[in-house]
Amino acid sequence: MDRMLYIAMSGAKEVMLSQANNANNLANANTDGFKKDFNVFRAQHVEGPGWESRAYSMDERPATDFSAGAIKVTGRELDVVTKEDGYIGIQAPDGSEAFVRTASMQVLENGDLVDVKGNPVLNESGTPINIPPTKSITIGDDGTISIVPADSPSNQLVILDRLRLAKPAAGDLEKGLDGYARLKEGAPEALQENVVVVSGALESSNVNTAEALVNMIELSRKYELQIKMMATTKSHAQKSDSLLSIR
Repeated sequence: MDRMLYIAMSGAKEVMLSQANNANNLANANTDGFKKDFNVFRAQHVEGPGWESRAYSMDERPATDFSAGAIKVTGRELDVVTKEDGYIGIQAPDGSEAFVRTASMQVLENGDLVDVKGNPVLNESGTPINIPPTKSITIGDDGTISIVPADSPSNQLVILDRLRLAKPAAGDLEKGLDGYARLKEGAPEALQENVVVVSGALESSNVNTAEALVNMIELSRKYELQIKMMATTKSHAQKSDSLLSIR
């Protein structure tokens, strides 16, 4: 009985973990640029002396879906999204370089160009971008940042810098616990590439809400099944105890 009970408990625990990941995907369905995580179940045999007669379930997050989401037009000059599998380089909170497909940028009082979460946006040299006082800022389709200086005529456009743009292969990327995509260990360096940038638009999350809701119902049924198995184990144990009491 104990074997059946522990296997059912293991199944219920792993289903809860998968449900948490699915709930996280669903909760970020409206988060611009969010990439959903996959979940899979697999059987894990108990290793040790003797025959491997028991297998516990195990839930894993093997990969992230880096496919593009829908593009929505905002009309805001500092909202940008890349095309053709391109990425924009930003500086993550831990100081490392991370990649995003879309960014709602803003200029701080000190001139630093940051994304909506306050992460510095990098230039093609990999350093944070600083914007001097300006009348206007324009992002070109090649990532070029042009400004009209505050003390210049409105028709005097000056090229200031260029966004860090790269095309790392999806297989070379991994999403960290902080939600940012980075190069895997040993992956080739992501060089500056010619990536088309669209300003005045953002990329939506690639989470399919209908699919996530169906997945949530399926996981709930799997969890109920594991609970029923545990209840059956209890019933069997009680019947065994009653047989012993007859003796």
